[in-house]
Amino acid sequence: MLKLAVLVSGGGTNLQAIIDAIEKKEITNAKIQAVISNNRNVYALERAKRYGIAGQCISPKDFPNRETFYEELLKSLKECKADLVVLAGYLVAIPPCVVEAFPNRIINIHPSLIPSFCGVGYYGLRVHEGALQRGVKVTGATVHFVDAGTDTGPIILQKSVEVLQGDTPETLQRRVMEQAEWVILPRAIDLIANGKVTVHDGKAVISQ
Repeated sequence: MLKLAVLVSGGGTNLQAIIDAIEKKEITNAKIQAVISNNRNVYALERAKRYGIAGQCISPKDFPNRETFYEELLKSLKECKADLVVLAGYLVAIPPCVVEAFPNRIINIHPSLIPSFCGVGYYGLRVHEGALQRGVKVTGATVHFVDAGTDTGPIILQKSVEVLQGDTPETLQRRVMEQAEWVILPRAIDLIANGKVTVHDGKAVISQ
């Protein structure tokens, strides 16, 4: 049974998609061990509480420096015995000490088709603003392993979403979540939980 630690910064809609997929048995051989947020007031922690999942806030604001915060985050991930760390809308950069402790065991959902509209500065609505400003006709979402870079790790799954005439960043964000993020994040977790994802030469390989 793969133990998941889900890291969140907001409302937790991707967390809800994971919970729902586990309940529907669309994700098998996995359970959410802990939900960790950098903000104690987010609804994601309420979601965790409602489903009897251990939730905690580890905020950089509560520590004298970033190093101490990183140490506490790593300690919590180890204490909950996480096999896979899932970044589900987590807006804090993952430090090298955590990446090194969980090689190819941290995944992130990014709301674009990497390598488009990703990297430093591209998060949340900024991603969709960038897509609309560029005038792309197709966008989407990507699940990838986390490495030392920003959105540079091996890509596991991608799903495209059509950009519609008259879209705003908000409407596009919602469609990408509904049609892509909430679909491929649970799918990627299920694949990993069932031993179907490996990394070779910097690329994620999915076996049938």
